[in-house]
Amino acid sequence: MTILVAYAPDPSGEAALTAGIEQARERQEGVVVVNGTRGDALVDPRFSPERTWEQVRSELEGSGLDFELRQPMGPDVADLVLETAEEVGASMIVVGLRRRTPVGKLILGSTSQRILLDAGCPVLAVKADPAVTSPR
Repeated sequence: MTILVAYAPDPSGEAALTAGIEQARERQEGVVVVNGTRGDALVDPRFSPERTWEQVRSELEGSGLDFELRQPMGPDVADLVLETAEEVGASMIVVGLRRRTPVGKLILGSTSQRILLDAGCPVLAVKADPAVTSPR
């Protein structure tokens, strides 16, 4: 079985990664980290000055867990996460939540909400440490 982490290079993604590693340790499972993009902006080290993809890899290597990193591209990030969860037989999806404005929810939708509602397995939704997030 596998814990799937929906990762983004931001505080909510970091919280998801930390919680995903904890869950995998408790359950003695592997981890698949999905860092999806619509293709309008590749989510890779060039767009994450605080943390590179190699740092994520290094943290997972240090965890001692079996892991896989994926950076799929498609029209809908939620679909990328859900399809990967189904493909790997995820026992749980871990996703970070962040506060959004009502207009942001209306125009952009919510990837986390889609994952929560459409996943075929349990979803653990985590928030970033308030000390890490910047006020809006």
